[in-house]
Amino acid sequence: MNLNQWYEKGMTPEAYIDSMDKLKDEFLNIYHQFELPDDEAFLQAVKERNLRAIVLAEGWCGHCMLNIPVLLRLAEKTNMSVRILPRDENLELMDQYLTNEKRIIPIFIFIDESGNEVAKWGPKTDFTDQFVKKYTADLPPKDAEDYEEKFKETIKFMTRSFREDSEFWHATYEDLKEKLTE
Repeated sequence: MNLNQWYEKGMTPEAYIDSMDKLKDEFLNIYHQFELPDDEAFLQAVKERNLRAIVLAEGWCGHCMLNIPVLLRLAEKTNMSVRILPRDENLELMDQYLTNEKRIIPIFIFIDESGNEVAKWGPKTDFTDQFVKKYTADLPPKDAEDYEEKFKETIKFMTRSFREDSEFWHATYEDLKEKLTE
């Protein structure tokens, strides 16, 4: 399939949000709280390109919860249409966008009116990556008796941080801006 066909296969953001059974409140919190910076020149430039976005995501993914609301706000201001594909149901496309040979999400594929890829973003910003590395560095080995408990505590902490700290949201926006102006 070509990227236009993948785009057509995707669900609307509203359908994706309706389908979420995990992290929906956190996702909506970011969506309702995040405001784009006053960045008219950039927003107008994106608008003029008539881009569309294909997003590979899963509702349970913390990085999707963090990054997709920022993309949706950008899309609203630039009239960019977004379609979301569940990663696990679309491995043929996902496997074209591996990160370090792994299926890490979200992945944003920006396409032009003809369906040509013009930019790719994901799965997270350097700012977020450094945060995750810092707070997962002290986890015990996966075979340790207390690993699962410590891992769940760490995920809960990171989810709360992503939900409440607007620095993550702005880092995502700036990273998207950089990618879309290359």
